[in-house]
Amino acid sequence: MKTIDELLAEGVKGKRVFVRADLNVPLDEGTITDDGRIRAVQPTIAKLAAAGARVIVASHLGRPKGTGAEPAFSLAPAAARLGELLGTDVAFATDTVGASAKETVAALTDGKVAVIENLRFNAGETSKDDAERGAFADQLAELADVYVGDGFGAVHRKHASVFDLPARLPHAAGGLIATEVGVLKKLTAEVERPYVVVLGGAKVSDKLAVIDELLGKADRILIGGGMAYTFLHAKGYEVGISLLQKDQVEVVKEYMKRAEDTGVELVLPVDVLVSAEFPDLKGKTPANPDTVDADKIPADKEGLDIGPRTRELYASKIADAKTVFWNGPVGVFEHPDYAGGTSAIARGLLDSSAFTVVGGGDSAAAVRILGFDENAFGHISTGGGASLEYLEGKTLPGLAALEG
Repeated sequence: MKTIDELLAEGVKGKRVFVRADLNVPLDEGTITDDGRIRAVQPTIAKLAAAGARVIVASHLGRPKGTGAEPAFSLAPAAARLGELLGTDVAFATDTVGASAKETVAALTDGKVAVIENLRFNAGETSKDDAERGAFADQLAELADVYVGDGFGAVHRKHASVFDLPARLPHAAGGLIATEVGVLKKLTAEVERPYVVVLGGAKVSDKLAVIDELLGKADRILIGGGMAYTFLHAKGYEVGISLLQKDQVEVVKEYMKRAEDTGVELVLPVDVLVSAEFPDLKGKTPANPDTVDADKIPADKEGLDIGPRTRELYASKIADAKTVFWNGPVGVFEHPDYAGGTSAIARGLLDSSAFTVVGGGDSAAAVRILGFDENAFGHISTGGGASLEYLEGKTLPGLAALEG
């Protein structure tokens, strides 16, 4: 896989360099609430611009229908924020491969940067039909001379700008992707033990494949979030109206048995915060939850965070670790009454001497929203799904394309 430094050594001055970034940032009525992904790719873009490249930045945002522009998913706010971070004007094309994109790219001079509109406004970007996807990649290729892949959060997708476009242009991996892959190798091939994994998030089905893989690699797996209630139900506990995937209970039972047989410590909550209703995340009105033992959740209430005894337990399980990977919040961290568990996990990582990796997505957002210094962690990934699939041992299309 060619690196960006190798590409720069060959010279990029005057060349149109297409950077597939991940600018898929959360928006609240057009305002960016977490710019972590933009800041993560900014060094690559700045390095190319400083070398005289004419930089074309492309990304997806959200899940538009693919039938044309949808203002709610426009990359315009991300383009504006990128310009602020770079300290220069960033041009913005209002389409992907149409007149605006062609005119915007043609107007670029050496060292200047442009962002084209959301790639997913074109159905060819995400099409499962190779020909349709390839046709869109052909159009994108006309805009550029060189391709740089630096959108780690999208490398697990077989999409036109991620998989097909690198085959049509000279290509290299950006600095962010190189960093992400290096970190993931420390979680797979070069692990220092004890190796502790903290898994949260809403659905156990989203994490089954990585649990399956980690049962042969991790020393301890700590379970939290909505997915924990399927595990507690599998133990025979009442979980009330908590999030529960009944169709996954038998699989979870099998994993619990495998963990026991292989000596992997699978740790579940011993107490939880419960309420009869889901909290108000917009107004954040007080929720006043009750704390109950994990095997005594009332039938009319749902678990929304790990309790204080579980927080202490999990911190003790992290304390002596050499490597910690955390993916997924362990409670409804967006509400202050249910943020304590996720804060405790973050604090546990910071208090340990381990190499700590926060695995992207909501857990990365939580670290920033809850006010932690992200630079204090070993690494905060920009790609939750991509990180998980790498740990599952899958071939990621975007990485395979860059290696080709």
